[in-house]
Amino acid sequence: MNTSCETTDLLVFSHLRWDFVFQRPQHLLSRHAKYRRVFYFEEPVFGMTELPRLHLRETSENVLVVIPYLPSNIEHSKMEAALTDLVDELIYEEELIDYSLMYYTPMALNFSRHLEPRSIIFDCMDELSHFKEAPKTLVELEEELLGMADLVFTGGHSLYEAKKHKHHNIHPFPSSIDFHHFSQARTRLIEPDDQVNIPHPRIGFYGVIDERFDHELLMQIADLKPEYQFIIAGPIVKIDPRILPRRNNIHYLGKKDYHALPLYLAGWDCAMMPFAHNDSTKFISPTKTPEFLAAGKPVVSTSIKDVVNPYGNHHMVHIADSPEDFIDGIDLAMEERKLPEWIDRVDHYLRDHSWDKTFQKMAELELRCNHTQSKTERFSEKRSISVNVSGAV
Repeated sequence: MNTSCETTDLLVFSHLRWDFVFQRPQHLLSRHAKYRRVFYFEEPVFGMTELPRLHLRETSENVLVVIPYLPSNIEHSKMEAALTDLVDELIYEEELIDYSLMYYTPMALNFSRHLEPRSIIFDCMDELSHFKEAPKTLVELEEELLGMADLVFTGGHSLYEAKKHKHHNIHPFPSSIDFHHFSQARTRLIEPDDQVNIPHPRIGFYGVIDERFDHELLMQIADLKPEYQFIIAGPIVKIDPRILPRRNNIHYLGKKDYHALPLYLAGWDCAMMPFAHNDSTKFISPTKTPEFLAAGKPVVSTSIKDVVNPYGNHHMVHIADSPEDFIDGIDLAMEERKLPEWIDRVDHYLRDHSWDKTFQKMAELELRCNHTQSKTERFSEKRSISVNVSGAV
């Protein structure tokens, strides 16, 4: 990596637990951690402490996960002040002098807007304000963050189109792929115990099961094809598990470790992405799309914008929304996978889409950004913008 980004520390604020699901932040920050210190500041954990405190642990990827613990009875009015003190404690104790900030959640501005980084990066991987249980202040804080940020990334092209007018230095970076990891599924692997006895054909999905998952569609396609086995692997969050359909040919396997995913994929005949059409899916760019393809699995998806273009338009993924069309898509996809030209088309596309290349491009943009103006000038400008946007400073 021929950049000097590694000379600065990186302090990251995220709404996602590092150990929840291995996805975009983990892929990118693991690569940052090869060249610089990376501190991953999670949302607070309440209880297990009488006074606010920090817990730091180093992951196998050399990322330092920072977990703030707050008393369970802390008053809401005092919570942001406590988090501000904990951030300042982290910076002092770890001697963060020359550092950049990266935000995955604008909510962290409430306790970090006073900081003086070399640069501020906003990796806008999702339209969080459209998700279930989103805080009411999220939109306002995102506007403030866009005013303060030196550099903005989006998690897909549709999200870029929606936000490109809001910042002068914004760049789309859709989901990428660790091809080597997922292509293992093209070989004969040992079947996991909880999947080995499920009959074929197997149609699989892994990922977070929340308001983005179309459980009605799953029920309908399972009823249309009782001889097909539908495998669902992933944690259930923000929805009542009781609304999920229960059928003899639907198998919920729970959350799976990232390193085990190829073992499950290897035993599938087709992959599916039954995403619902609602606000939460309007701008998503599912990481699992290239992962399924790298595993050599044909894919059927509902018509999510960032799946239709490019994957549907390039005849790599079948697009279907009705239950009948979805089943037809599965049947066609399983026949298509037998054709060598299909996998050749997939591999030709994926060879230019890797997390290594995405990281490199992002790091070069950060380096260029850091050289545009001095730290003092940049911070003074940010404070002025922040006052004008929200009056919060």
